[in-house]
Amino acid sequence: MKRILYNSLLHWKVAPDRKPLILEGARQVGKTWLLTEFGKNEFDNLVYVNCHDDPTARNLFNQDLKVERILRDVEAITGEHVIMGTTLLFFDEIQEAPHGLSSLKYFCEQARDLHVVVAGSLLGVTHRQGESYPVGKVDIMRLHPMTFTEFLWAMDRETLSQIVMDCEWESLKNLDSLLQDLLRQYYYVGGMPEAVLSYTTRHDLGRVRTIQNNILSSYINDMAKHAAVIDDRIRLVWQSIPSQLAKENKKFIYGAVKKGGRARDFETAIQWLVDAGIVHRVHRCKVPEMPLKFYEDFDAFKLYLLDVGLLGALSGVPSSQILVNNEVFTQFKGAFTENYVLQQLCSFDDLPIYYYSKENSMVEVDFVLQAPSRIIPIEVKAETNVKSKSFSQFINIDYATRRLKGLRCSMLPYIDQGWMENIPLYAIEGYLQRDLLAQ
Repeated sequence: MKRILYNSLLHWKVAPDRKPLILEGARQVGKTWLLTEFGKNEFDNLVYVNCHDDPTARNLFNQDLKVERILRDVEAITGEHVIMGTTLLFFDEIQEAPHGLSSLKYFCEQARDLHVVVAGSLLGVTHRQGESYPVGKVDIMRLHPMTFTEFLWAMDRETLSQIVMDCEWESLKNLDSLLQDLLRQYYYVGGMPEAVLSYTTRHDLGRVRTIQNNILSSYINDMAKHAAVIDDRIRLVWQSIPSQLAKENKKFIYGAVKKGGRARDFETAIQWLVDAGIVHRVHRCKVPEMPLKFYEDFDAFKLYLLDVGLLGALSGVPSSQILVNNEVFTQFKGAFTENYVLQQLCSFDDLPIYYYSKENSMVEVDFVLQAPSRIIPIEVKAETNVKSKSFSQFINIDYATRRLKGLRCSMLPYIDQGWMENIPLYAIEGYLQRDLLAQ
């Protein structure tokens, strides 16, 4: 399968100021596969060390953090030679090895010519007391579930994906029915690589849902293993997300998790889910002005799953309601569509994402982005009925002096209305890539 992040790895390989690389990401998003493919394709040899499966590898960093000694032991374990400049040294499941992350500081200082990458699940929640993070000594990338573009690649639709990414609006009008059908399939399958691979090779919807449920089960097991003290509260928050997103106002309500629930009861559990990378938290901003961080409201936020396909599995929505008709777009109050859009937005690194709501008012904007050159209010509509007084009031009345230009994502074709542009839902990634993040 083809992943967008591969190009970033190529740039990292030749960067003159390259440091050891940490590839972050939730469990099952494809970190091991991507780095293994990168090593096989771009280096003379790949030296792979799994710190989970091999007890000897797990203890590599216990004796000391001398790079020369570590490399000698790696060669003894793997039977492979590590050669500066032509070898990719890959430590997988690095969180299982005490002092493994700390060692990257010394690889940076003592073996700068060696290409070193590490990956691991739950890096944000498994920090060991007494260990130091190699601040300033590593490069960091984050891998997300596959975007809609990557899904099209996997479906052998590269020409179609290029038309979408190039935002060829007239061509997209003719291809709209095909793309809506593919978008429905993406809503069901999602972007977890194992589910996508199974769907594109076997076309077995039942198998896809089994894979998704297995991934959800692995997340539940992680909660019990790594957060036993607050496991029950994490599960309550986790199970409440579909119902939270089904509300017209998707602001997270503690009382919807447990009757009488308050922030102090669940804030640690929510942070664990965020740190584990399996939910996204989007805070409210009070004013749509740069920098949005200045106007962040920490008490109001929405929670989304990392993957729209997993949202379907967690919600128990049958495939017929997603694939056969428009129910996924018209029912569930836009939960799937909003989660889908957020998933595409999160694939862009360093893109501040918020939502807006007005105090004591029904005015709300689904997402507010801080792009390099402007603030972008985004309204998400799950179907073709796009009437919304809130969006127009927000841009043309409440904040008219700021001259914002809105972006509406819906099932309607592209149109520029001056104060806002409407784009098809399937074009959000291409629109941002072409018109905004390239600036």
